[in-house]
Amino acid sequence: MHMTLLEARDGMLWFISTYPCKVPCAHRWGFWQKRSVQRQSGERHHSNIFPLQSVTESFANIIHGLKVGHLTDRVIQRSKRMILDTLGVGFLGTSTEVFHKVSQYSKIYSSNTSSMVWGQPDFRLPPSYAAFVNGVAIHSMDFDDTWHPATHPSGAVLPALTALLESLPQRAKFSGLDLLLAFNIGIEVQGRLMHFSKEASDIPKRFHPPSVVGTLGSAAAASKLLGLSLTECQEALAIAASFAGAPMANAATQTKPLHIGNAARHGTEAAFLAMLGLQGNKHILDLATGFGAFYTNYSTKVLPSLDSHSWLLDEQDVAFKRFPAHLATHWVAEAAAAVRRHLVLSDGALLPADHIENIVLRVPDVQYVNRPFPDSEHEARHSFQYVACTTLLDGDIAVPSFFKDQVSRPQVTELLRKTKLEHPSDNLPNFNTLYCEVSVTLKNGATFTECCNTFYGHWRNPLNQEDLEKKFRANATKVLPPNKMENLINTVKKLEDLEDCRVLTTLLKGSEETSKTSSM
Repeated sequence: MHMTLLEARDGMLWFISTYPCKVPCAHRWGFWQKRSVQRQSGERHHSNIFPLQSVTESFANIIHGLKVGHLTDRVIQRSKRMILDTLGVGFLGTSTEVFHKVSQYSKIYSSNTSSMVWGQPDFRLPPSYAAFVNGVAIHSMDFDDTWHPATHPSGAVLPALTALLESLPQRAKFSGLDLLLAFNIGIEVQGRLMHFSKEASDIPKRFHPPSVVGTLGSAAAASKLLGLSLTECQEALAIAASFAGAPMANAATQTKPLHIGNAARHGTEAAFLAMLGLQGNKHILDLATGFGAFYTNYSTKVLPSLDSHSWLLDEQDVAFKRFPAHLATHWVAEAAAAVRRHLVLSDGALLPADHIENIVLRVPDVQYVNRPFPDSEHEARHSFQYVACTTLLDGDIAVPSFFKDQVSRPQVTELLRKTKLEHPSDNLPNFNTLYCEVSVTLKNGATFTECCNTFYGHWRNPLNQEDLEKKFRANATKVLPPNKMENLINTVKKLEDLEDCRVLTTLLKGSEETSKTSSM
C-alpha cells in the first residue's frame, strides 16, 4: 500500500511515492514557487479583462482574484472567532476513540514532507493526512460551528490550511492576513454553493453538507494559499467535486467525523492535482450532472465581479455550540432547562422522576435526531430525547454528559420512556426558523411548558467573546499548557497583525507533557 503527494522543497515541486516501510523515493516533477505573491499585482480587475463564461469560472475568479484588501473588519472578526473555536474543538477531539482509530490508520503513510497533528508534538503526517486527522478530531464530538444554509464550514477548511502552512518551503512566508483570506475564501465558496439550492437551507436529509460543499471549500482555500492560476482553480473545483459526498445514514456513528476529515484531505489533494495539471470539467458547477447532481433544485448564478464582491459571512454569522451535540438539540436544552426550574422544590431538591407522567417535545421532523433510546455517545449527540431528559435531570449538559456511563443511567432511561415527539406543521427543519417547546405533565395533572426560539450561541444570540474563550480553554486544557493556551488565544485575537504564520503553527503543537497526559 502506498501513496503519492507533492513536496515543496528548495523551490521545486517533488512527487513523492511512499510506502509503509517509510522508504521514500522522490522524482523531480516540476517547479513550485509562491505564485500567489507574484500574481498579486494587476489582477484585481481580472474579471473585467476576461469576460466570465460560466458559473465555474466566476468561482475560480473569486478564489484567484480576491485580495486581503477585500476582507472587511466584520469578516475578519467573525472568522477569527471561528478559527479559535475550531482549534479548541479539534484539541478536545484528540481524546476521542474515533481520533485514535484514524490516527492509527494514518500512521501507515509517511513522507519527507510532513505536517503536525494538533496538540501532538511527536505525531506528524503527510500534509493531506494531517488535514484528514485534524478534520476528524474537529467533528469527532459534533462540537464545531454551524452555518446557514446548514453546514459545518470551518472544519473542512482550517486543517487544510494549517497542513499546507507547515509543508511549504521555509521562505514561503505567509502572514495572518494570508491565512484569513484563504480561510474566508473557503468559507465563501461553501456559502455561495449552498445558495444555489432551496434544499440546502433545510437540515439535511440525504447527504451531509460538509462532505460536499466542504470539499470544494477546502479545495478553494488550498488553491488560494498555493497560488493556483485561474484555470487551475477551475480544475481544483472539478476534481474536488469528484471527491465529494457522504450519506446521512452515517450520522450518529463514528464514521460521521470522517466526512469533515475527508473534506479537508480531499480539498488539499484536489489543489495538488490541479497544480500538477490534472484536468476536469471546467463547467462542473454549471451542470445538473456536475455539482447539481447533489441537489434536487439546483439553480446557478454567475458570481459578481471582484469590484462588487460582498462576503456572505458579513451578512450571516455562524452558531457556536455550548455542548457537543447536533445543533437542533440546543433549542431543546434551553427549553428543558427552563421547564426544570418549575420542578425544583422549595428545599432546592429536584422533583422525583416518578412524579412525571409524560414529556412532550415539539420539534421539527428531523429523523436522524429522533433517537428514543440512544445506545452510544454518538447516538446520544443526535437525540432530541436524550438531551431533553439529561437537561431535566442535571440542569445542564456538557462534554461528560455523553460518556457511556451517563448515557446508560437508569434515571435517564426512566425519563426516556415517558418522552414523545410532536412535529407542529409550522416548525420546519431549518436552523434559521425552528423552535422547540418542552412540556412536562405531572401525575397530579399540572403541566409546565417552555419554548425556545433562539438559544445562546445561535447567530441571532451569539456567544460573547468571554464565553467563546472560556469554551476554548475548557477544550484545550488537556492538550496545551496554560502559557501556550493564552498565547494562542492572543495570537488568534490579533491574527491580522501576525507577520508569519509559523508563530501560530508552532503554538498548535502542544507539549510533550500535556500530550502524554491526554493520551492516558
